[in-house]
Amino acid sequence: MKTKRSDNGNGNDGDMANNDLHMLFVDGLRDILWAEKQLTKALPKMAKAAQSEELKEAFTSHFKETEEHVSRLNQIFERLNMSPRAKKCPAMEGLVKEADELTDDFGDTPACDAALISAAQKVEHYEIASYGTLKAFASRMGHNEAADLLDATLQEESAADKKLNEIGMSSANETAMQSA
Repeated sequence: MKTKRSDNGNGNDGDMANNDLHMLFVDGLRDILWAEKQLTKALPKMAKAAQSEELKEAFTSHFKETEEHVSRLNQIFERLNMSPRAKKCPAMEGLVKEADELTDDFGDTPACDAALISAAQKVEHYEIASYGTLKAFASRMGHNEAADLLDATLQEESAADKKLNEIGMSSANETAMQSA
């Protein structure tokens, strides 16, 4: 299978810049950068749609973390001597669209928060998979600072997923059931 090579954006013709794993790493960084930027737009809308104060606060808190995630990704690009250029992420585009549809369908019902949590956990799971993979790539290539930054974000994404699960299990799912 022939690999699709593209400009790595730094003008460097060194071995690492032409290494397929490095190119895959950069592609993944660009993908998750676009995804995180989309979340900085989606999370305030999700917070506004949430019915419980606890869920509103969780989305607001994660919005602030997401801004830090973008900053960390920019730092990684800087350390790689590359411009932080985002690449459209069809997966995140679909997940955000699904969240919008769920908000439209359930926004005025007792199941609203459960629907928002469902959508948000799908996003978190995508991010956890992405950051875990990128961290492994960075570690393998000896990009230790990048691996540390990616790990910090991975830990925050995992904590956000856990928090959403706790809210769902403690109140949102029960509220949705009571409407039956």
